[in-house]
Amino acid sequence: MLIRKSLLFVLIIVSTIACQAQTTIKTTNTPDPSVDYKKIANIDTMMNGYVNRDWIKGVVTIVVKDGQVIQNKGYGYADAATKKLMEANSIFRIASQTKAIVSAGILILYDQGKISLSDPVSKYLPGFAHQKVLDSLYADTTYTTVDVNRAVTIRDLLTHTSGIDYPVIGTNKMKAIYAKAKITTGLGDVNESLYDAMNRLGTLPLAFQPGTQWRYGLSIDVLGCIIEVVSKMNLEEFLRKNIFEPLGMNDTWFNLPKDKFNRLTTAYTEDSLHHIIPWTVETGVDPDYPKITKHYFSGGAGLSSTALDYAVFLQMIMNGGSYNGKTILSKRTVAMMLHPQLDFKFDGTNDFGLGFEITSDKGSADGSRNQGSFSWGGYFGTIYWADPKEKLICLIMTQQTPNSHFNIFQKFEQLVYASLK
Repeated sequence: MLIRKSLLFVLIIVSTIACQAQTTIKTTNTPDPSVDYKKIANIDTMMNGYVNRDWIKGVVTIVVKDGQVIQNKGYGYADAATKKLMEANSIFRIASQTKAIVSAGILILYDQGKISLSDPVSKYLPGFAHQKVLDSLYADTTYTTVDVNRAVTIRDLLTHTSGIDYPVIGTNKMKAIYAKAKITTGLGDVNESLYDAMNRLGTLPLAFQPGTQWRYGLSIDVLGCIIEVVSKMNLEEFLRKNIFEPLGMNDTWFNLPKDKFNRLTTAYTEDSLHHIIPWTVETGVDPDYPKITKHYFSGGAGLSSTALDYAVFLQMIMNGGSYNGKTILSKRTVAMMLHPQLDFKFDGTNDFGLGFEITSDKGSADGSRNQGSFSWGGYFGTIYWADPKEKLICLIMTQQTPNSHFNIFQKFEQLVYASLK
């Protein structure tokens, strides 16, 4: 019975994306009869209200329905100190939204027959050849380990079931181990070698046996390194050649060009009284990292982009791998990306595919999105989702973390769905 349901889910996804095979996003003002424009205007009221109450300095939203941009605006300030207005094409640090793009990058190599999802990571990075799993960690950060049951694979990296954790934002035990080994998040690293850093990561213990748990971490950074090893190109060159240039994503970069510096938004955080203040180097990451020329490319967090650029990427996925006559991924590979890959709910409710959270039947019942919607977000306050059933793509982008008024994201989603006829 479970196999039949799984097969039915795949067939539904394949059928849906096949029906949208050549949808290209249009920015003209042609009305969409399936949208109530009076209700979609409620987004303006809400966003302006958050800005006027100083709950957020600035935000950009975009709503694409049936391949048509029906809403795309900037609210508040890209830089509050200079009163520079937020524009629809403002550039944001998209942090973990980088992960889906790099996941697509590794799957391009899969489509080319250059890798297999069952390949052990050690095939490409020798540091992963003799991995262990953490058993006990002591106060002086020494530890004991046990043997791995099996090697970490590329599929484990794509699904965050590798046992690799995160520095800075991960679990206390693994943060301590990573700090001692000088493993970083990769943001702002300039002189470090990605290859050396990922091989060093491979010599450290895993948090758990591969494939047994879901744990957010540096898995996609490892994938970015594998892309460099297999393609013999750096990650930025590979993504530009294989994704950004074919899709016309001209505002998506690791190293932001100087002529785009003026469009980069200011990053903010909160003080102890929840007042919004500028993000500084002392916060842990240099907020100017997009402007710093680097050759260490964080596949899990390093890109900057715009709402429209990222919507184009999502439309390509929803199209089944093609956009504007350019094929980025095969239909079957995209279907795998959007199919639940784990035999458990990664967050207790929803599924996880190859690079995306997938809304489950239970997740759909608890919120607005339909089952099969795919989504994620970024650390600095950006969230996206795409709903194949509604042919809907949405992003809401801020540059603030933490955010005491985080409900702005859920309210935006509610208003979007309330506007659909």
